Amino acid sequence: MRRFLGLLIVAFVVIVALVASGVIRVHVDLRPPSGAEAKPFWRESAGTAPVPDALGIWVEVARAVRPAVVNVSTTEKVRSPLGDDVLRRFFQAPTARPRTALGSGFIVSADGYIVTNFHVVQQAAQIIVRLADHSERVAKLVGSDSKTDLALLKVDSSSLPVLLFGDSDRLEVGAPVMAVGNPFGLEQTVTTGIVSAKERFIGAGPYDDFIQTDASVNPGNSGGPLVDARGALVGINSAIFSQSGAWAGISFAIPVNLAKQVLPQLREGGRVIRGYLGVAAAPVTPDIAREAGLDGARGALVAEVTQGSPAARAGIQPGDVIVAFQGDEVQTPRDLTRRVAGIPPGTATKVTVARHGQSRALDVTLGELPETPAPSR
Repeated sequence: MRRFLGLLIVAFVVIVALVASGVIRVHVDLRPPSGAEAKPFWRESAGTAPVPDALGIWVEVARAVRPAVVNVSTTEKVRSPLGDDVLRRFFQAPTARPRTALGSGFIVSADGYIVTNFHVVQQAAQIIVRLADHSERVAKLVGSDSKTDLALLKVDSSSLPVLLFGDSDRLEVGAPVMAVGNPFGLEQTVTTGIVSAKERFIGAGPYDDFIQTDASVNPGNSGGPLVDARGALVGINSAIFSQSGAWAGISFAIPVNLAKQVLPQLREGGRVIRGYLGVAAAPVTPDIAREAGLDGARGALVAEVTQGSPAARAGIQPGDVIVAFQGDEVQTPRDLTRRVAGIPPGTATKVTVARHGQSRALDVTLGELPETPAPSR
């Protein structure tokens, strides 16, 4: 046995010496057996072909817009229907349960002002903003306006990317638009569509003037921007029409020109101060138009005048049809509502009414719209 082991050792040493000296060459083939090689069976593109201009523009728009879009998360305190005392005595439970809600927003100034929807931050105990670089900051609620569903937040910063404002009045039906936001918490999601309609009234508030689009918008998109093909802000995504709760091809955005009226007041005073006329108005029917001597069913029929209001002091009466405000024609009651609200209280203006076939110009000094007004305009 010892002799055999000695022979094996001698043989091993001789072989190693021969290999090291090059007398014996060892060839190792690590390739798989014939027929088992993994070869590509497809053709690849070099990726250098230019994207058509009509499509490539959206790549540039998304690249420019996304850095200014943020995720907004809030923590609310939800009270128990059983009452706090019952919970403390019998179950030793906390008096409130935190609940997190998600939405979107966008940066409008480098020093940290951020716009979102009022319903995203309503009753929030804490607001956390997640930026495009994934950093998180605690935000302060500067001001909000439930009537237009807008809110203004502030985070500490000095050099944030911003979104440029466009002109929603110049936006045309059929124009392409892009929505950016966080649907279902999926950050920085981009969808595109066209403007389906303008000046939509959906019953969300007294100043409804929505842009309708078919850009895909879902829960979590609220407060995110709607931009045009130049990357300029034209709307703030706010609502969808759906029987299932998910997107059904109809989305609504607050026009940026309405936001331009609201945001400066939110920044300065935390709330919006609106003009007040003091009338309850209704649509004008063809019969009422003929009785008032109008050439069509236009204007706002005064159904009621609030006692002591600016309208009452100016001599406006029930049955009058308001056909012009500040010299501009009034087409509908909603048209009158938006125009009155956009004028500061204390402003002296002229209201033209049609009464029994005659036109009368009345001088009115607007008041301030109460926080919880009667159903009037």
